[in-house]
Amino acid sequence: MVTVKLKCNPNISIPKYQTHGSAGMDLCAYLPEKSIILKSGEFQRIKTGLFIQLPVGYEAQIRPRSGLALNNGITVLNSPGTIDSDYRGEIGVILINHSNIDFEIKSGDRICQMVISKYETVNFEIVVDLDKSERNSGGFGHTGK
Repeated sequence: MVTVKLKCNPNISIPKYQTHGSAGMDLCAYLPEKSIILKSGEFQRIKTGLFIQLPVGYEAQIRPRSGLALNNGITVLNSPGTIDSDYRGEIGVILINHSNIDFEIKSGDRICQMVISKYETVNFEIVVDLDKSERNSGGFGHTGK
């Protein structure tokens, strides 16, 4: 298990896994002044009141909540959003309303999921040709499946 440092504003919901097998933790909106109306077709950055310090080699991925997407047409615009290990600012979530109905977001509402993932960095080797494969350059549905 990896330890991640967490700083948060007062009266904030701490990210937590909802079930034993959950990969993502729910993040909540932090709106101490008032709720926000996300109009149809509009997108906004929603504050969470959370600040994290990830170990080098880890990222936090911000992903939509399936219930919000299915029931309300609300999703994360830059999905998945990435929080790098050297970022120390407040986590903000860019939500978009794809429905035809305005949507109210209140402080404490669960707005997205955060998944912590290990990653590798790479070095590129410049070559003239790449090894052949069964697929080669075929893409975008070329197999008909």
